[in-house]
Amino acid sequence: MSSTGSAAPTRGALARIVGSSMIGTTIEWYDFFLYGSAAALVFNKAFFPSEDQLIGTLLAFSSFAIGFVFRPLGGLVFGHFGDRLGRKKLLVISLLMMGGATFAIGLLPTYGAIGFAAPLLLTLLRVVQGFALGGEWGGAVLMVSEHTDSARRGFWASWPQAGVPTGNLLATAVLALLSAFQSEQAFLEWGWRVPFLLSGLLVLVGLWIRLSISESPVFLEAADRARQHAAPEPPPILRVLRFQWREVLIASGARFVENVCYYVITAFVLTYVTNQLGLSESTALNAVLLASLVHFAVIPAWGALSDRFGRRGVYLIGAIGSGVWAFVFFPLLNTGAFAMIALGVTGGLILHGAMYGPQAAFMSELFGTRVRYSGASIGYQLASVVAGGLAPSIATGLLVSFDSWVPIACYVAAGAVLTSVAILLATETRGSSLRSADAEQPAEQRS
Repeated sequence: MSSTGSAAPTRGALARIVGSSMIGTTIEWYDFFLYGSAAALVFNKAFFPSEDQLIGTLLAFSSFAIGFVFRPLGGLVFGHFGDRLGRKKLLVISLLMMGGATFAIGLLPTYGAIGFAAPLLLTLLRVVQGFALGGEWGGAVLMVSEHTDSARRGFWASWPQAGVPTGNLLATAVLALLSAFQSEQAFLEWGWRVPFLLSGLLVLVGLWIRLSISESPVFLEAADRARQHAAPEPPPILRVLRFQWREVLIASGARFVENVCYYVITAFVLTYVTNQLGLSESTALNAVLLASLVHFAVIPAWGALSDRFGRRGVYLIGAIGSGVWAFVFFPLLNTGAFAMIALGVTGGLILHGAMYGPQAAFMSELFGTRVRYSGASIGYQLASVVAGGLAPSIATGLLVSFDSWVPIACYVAAGAVLTSVAILLATETRGSSLRSADAEQPAEQRS
């Protein structure tokens, strides 16, 4: 079967689909990253007060990790209905859930006002965020992947991935502006609430955009074929776990160091620079801000390279490079010079982009159409629990225990080894067809 099947969308139509997925993803990740930045800068004081600032930060990062725990559940639920009902409907629901939870965080009373109820409510809203985000990624990348042909799928599917640094850029920029033009007391009292409340307006924009796009033609074809069969299909999750469990494990392994290094570089760095080095919050925020601009640019470039040279080779550059860079990253931070700190963060995110750029196409190509939302989401989100969700807490705990950056670098390097093994065990997926309704069919046969 051709890798294109029915007529491909025009370039203008494809640009609208890519743009809508990227803008929606940007809004969702703005909400999610805003929590991570606030956990490092505000929540340790406003919701988890402690005499030891690092302990308060550790508690705040623990609430940050709770969101990751619920991401696989979100991936499971959204994946099931996304494979049964379509990608578009579930993307709208995920956006409303994420935006509503983020807006509500901006209205929460602090620990000083209502005591222990404050961190409990904050954690509950974080659960809603994590659940919604668990369904967001799979739907967004599949909408693009399933609208494109195999020749340039890596490039086009990488654009929703670029929504991640864009969302981080927006969240960090808003926090940096507020912290720069407000006193620390004003920022802690009310200024931090502003970016959370702004998410309400962003959600309205994203909702309008997402309602305007068409459903995936690959999904519609597969759904039509399924309706022609008399026998009902088992739930997508059962088909994935029975026939494509190996692909799920490969997807999770491939995700591991990508997730670990990203949250060490963008979230834990705020704690390290302010608490360990005694530098200002704006120093860390501005470094992440500049690096996110570069990250945005390199993700599509790495995606395009994967179209030419294959997903595995490009991914391995990022995985191995991230493990090595961890031992360069912290010495650059320890100089205390802004230029060196920015270089450390930027170098790390360039290498991260080598994994994140090809990742959307790679994971989409691993699974059959009728289970693709479930398989890609579960594989992607399972690693989030033990990788990204725990990374800031593990890094902070290692710093508290050893008062040294070396164990943290070793932690990242160990993740790089795991991811490299997963990629080496994977089959090259570049050029695979996405028009397969059979989960039983291995990725290497869908070409």
